[in-house]
Amino acid sequence: MADTHNGADLERWRLILGPAAESCTGGLGEQNAERDAALDWLYSRDDDLARRGVRRGGSRGDNNGPRGADDSPSQLTTVDWLDGIHRLFPKETIERLERDAVERYEIHDVLTDPDVLARIEPSPSLLKAVLRTKHLMNPQVLNAARRIVEEVVERLVEKLQVQVRTVFTGSRTRKPSWHRRSRDFDLKRTLRANLKHYQPDERRVAIERPQFHSRTSKRLEQWQLVLLVDQSGSMTGSVIHSAVTAACLHALPGLKTHLIAFDTAVVDMTSDVDDPVELLMKVQLGGGTDIARAVEYGAGLIENPRRSIVALISDFYEGGSEARLVHLVKQLSDQGTQVLGLAALDEDANPVYDHDMAARLAKVGAHVGAMTPSHLVEFVAERLGT
Repeated sequence: MADTHNGADLERWRLILGPAAESCTGGLGEQNAERDAALDWLYSRDDDLARRGVRRGGSRGDNNGPRGADDSPSQLTTVDWLDGIHRLFPKETIERLERDAVERYEIHDVLTDPDVLARIEPSPSLLKAVLRTKHLMNPQVLNAARRIVEEVVERLVEKLQVQVRTVFTGSRTRKPSWHRRSRDFDLKRTLRANLKHYQPDERRVAIERPQFHSRTSKRLEQWQLVLLVDQSGSMTGSVIHSAVTAACLHALPGLKTHLIAFDTAVVDMTSDVDDPVELLMKVQLGGGTDIARAVEYGAGLIENPRRSIVALISDFYEGGSEARLVHLVKQLSDQGTQVLGLAALDEDANPVYDHDMAARLAKVGAHVGAMTPSHLVEFVAERLGT
């Protein structure tokens, strides 16, 4: 047993350290040799290996000759590789390998081969890659890519809708309610009300009178939410989450939601706001940035300034007139419109943005910060007086 355990540890070290360690660790068993080949197929592409003097292609070559004598690509196809990693690795590792294939090594057939797209696991990183390259896809590949968009968006919507329901369906009060809904079950009051039914022999309380909370109703006056989303290449994650957020907020009573995408041009996508998949398939990422033009367009949509929120989702690197942008934001704030500047709108909330411009906008009345979609929903709820 001890020898088996030590052997497994040595194989793990061999996988970590590579073929150069075999003189100390020994070789690999059949399954770990397959894992090594799958890892080598991907990571032997790293140019840094040559700079560090690491020989590439550790799992290629025959058993008698030198390994990795050249930089020739493995005979594995992308489809073979995907099938292999799904058989050999746990889910978390698969997601990391697929993400590196798409983002780090830009293996293009991951996004241009329908057979590959049919096998790959949908993920947010893959969705970003699809949005960046969909203009290069033929109709057959685009249909396969749409499956990825649909599955990832569905997951994001389900997750955010929980937050929307929590924020907008009312808050609990201490008052009892005759309406029996599981989400309003009051455990403490139920136990107090039924203690007289305690059964010592069975050590349990017989519940004869369950107690429930009441909820305050939330009356929403008519508000407008104008989401202005920078669709330049660096803001892909923000575009995705903005589309999902807009779809979740669109159906709320008392809230009129607009979604505007911009680079140097402005595109009003409000007609598709209830269908985030269709909306994302129409987004054209890339290009420059004219934030002031988008803010001016958003300002023109406002019907009641004191019942409006303009959410600008951007890195704040203005390619147009900075002075005009600051002036427009000041005008909106002065008329009573809530202006929110979001430096990031993805789940990691790791913003890279123009701090000087963000500070200038905050100085003229904008609320500037980095928020996840759930925090944006909370911000909107606060401004609606809920």
